[in-house]
Amino acid sequence: MKAVNEQEIRASFVNCSKGEAKRLTLPRSLAEQPWDDLDFLGWRDSGAPDRSYLVTDRGGEVVGVALRLAAERRGSLRRGMCSLCFTTHPGSGVSLMTARRAGQAGRDSNSVGVYVCTDLACSLYVRGKKIPDLGGRLEETLTVEQQIDRTRGKLSAFLDKIMV
Repeated sequence: MKAVNEQEIRASFVNCSKGEAKRLTLPRSLAEQPWDDLDFLGWRDSGAPDRSYLVTDRGGEVVGVALRLAAERRGSLRRGMCSLCFTTHPGSGVSLMTARRAGQAGRDSNSVGVYVCTDLACSLYVRGKKIPDLGGRLEETLTVEQQIDRTRGKLSAFLDKIMV
């Protein structure tokens, strides 16, 4: 992913108002992000623990979506698998995140959801740059490049559902 700045991020959101995008909390260290290793920039809102954001480059256009964490928390004995990167985590390491759909559908309160790594570090897990706490990556016959392509495809399919 190419590096993006604050203005690009705030202008990229497709499922929230311009006012909401202006008020959201950005990650503290945009300049220090490992851009070459990211398929998307994802972060949790430090001021609102139930909110997260995801920004990616989609066909040369920066697209951002606001996400909400579902209220239901998993027990610490359960394991979950991320639907994007297929990393497994114990307890609350995988969360259901919902996104209001873009346009009229979103104004009509329609949303879509995905089970995703709660820390939104999917890109780093796939590349082996971050190791999940007590979780892991399944042994796969796919190469890392194929796993990256699969993660990007899963992300694209999720974004398609939001932007319809």
